[in-house]
Amino acid sequence: MQRICVIGGSRYFGKLLVERLHAAGHRVTVINRGSTPPPPGVEHLVVDRDDGAALAAALGTRSFDVVVDQVCYTPAQAAIAVRAFSGRTRRYVMTSTIEVYDPASAALPAVARHAPVPEELVDPATWTVRTDLPWHDESYLEDHYAEGKRQAEAVFTRDAAFAFASVRSAHVLGGGSREFTGRLAYYVDRLAGGREIIVHARELPTVFIHYEELADLLLWAATATGFTGPLNACSDDLLDVRGLVAAIAARSGRRPVFRTAADGEQAGPFSFDRHYAMSNGRAKELGFVFSRTGDWLPGAVAEALSASDVPAA
Repeated sequence: MQRICVIGGSRYFGKLLVERLHAAGHRVTVINRGSTPPPPGVEHLVVDRDDGAALAAALGTRSFDVVVDQVCYTPAQAAIAVRAFSGRTRRYVMTSTIEVYDPASAALPAVARHAPVPEELVDPATWTVRTDLPWHDESYLEDHYAEGKRQAEAVFTRDAAFAFASVRSAHVLGGGSREFTGRLAYYVDRLAGGREIIVHARELPTVFIHYEELADLLLWAATATGFTGPLNACSDDLLDVRGLVAAIAARSGRRPVFRTAADGEQAGPFSFDRHYAMSNGRAKELGFVFSRTGDWLPGAVAEALSASDVPAA
């Protein structure tokens, strides 16, 4: 049994992580702003993690074996957490994102054509941190999500007195009505309504992970291994948006109608004209076993169809 603190953990795979940590017998504390209470038996601290003084006061004399941070988006939030949890935990795991590798949002080192990218492509130990940027502005943060994650990882890597690891998650699917991104639902609705699906002229694939598999990996990262540094988290196999839509079409019996995006027109979710699929080799070497995307995608599509009341074929 370990003492584990989860920051966030009120929805989707974070909520599932809390449930599974508690079911495994760990002593779990959840920190959030109180919008959603955790399961019975889980300690709940209601506090704004952006308020350093309030966070320290809420923590009191508590200490933890591990902190899992589900909602760190900026270097400012990372700096507050470094101060608040110094001396209170031996290990800190931050949920990060595949978007740190998006070549559209940063100048990144070149990789072999269409090769899945390894963790070292974005090294938080060398990434520049800009605390003077308007990270508290929600519109700025939305436009600079990937950069906020990169800089948050950098702050923990360079400044933390505890062991630090980041889990860079692929695009998360599954869960039906739980899936707060709504991206599968978007395509379910487009197909059901016979509306065009806008894609790039030349589709490039990416990687995905099921929300339950991500919860399992975060549990494993928190309790079963002591790795540090970044770790890519994605199911095996690449998938592009046409393949994703084909899986929905096969289950719903609808025929997709694709149209190439005009110059300057925004394509649909998961339509990429750039390649940034991740390699999951490091996690495998450390002992985590991934599923194949094709194994769980039909079930995720079925959940999305059920949640939208579109009958399956």
